[in-house]
Amino acid sequence: MLFGFLLTLYTLNCLILVLVILIQQGKGGLGIGSIGGSSQMLFGGSGGQDLFQKTTWVLGTVYMLGSLLLSIMRTQELRNSSYIKEFSTAIHQSAPIQKSADSTNDETE
Repeated sequence: MLFGFLLTLYTLNCLILVLVILIQQGKGGLGIGSIGGSSQMLFGGSGGQDLFQKTTWVLGTVYMLGSLLLSIMRTQELRNSSYIKEFSTAIHQSAPIQKSADSTNDETE
């Protein structure tokens, strides 16, 4: 249940990240972000990063950490899966492979 909730949040993060990236104004100045008419600079016109850039960095960090967390959770879930335990038990309980008489003769020659 926790995995599904985190996966939903991760998916929403991905969608918002895509939208924020598409809204950003490119270096050429022809982006959709310039429709508003005012610049969203946090530290004035000469320095700092634009609000969309900071949001992109935060969402990108959440994206990377979320993918790492979800993969670790999924690995632990699969490791504790009953199917894998049954499969590995069946392999360990199987009889060892017997060598044929022909193969022992070939090794001595």
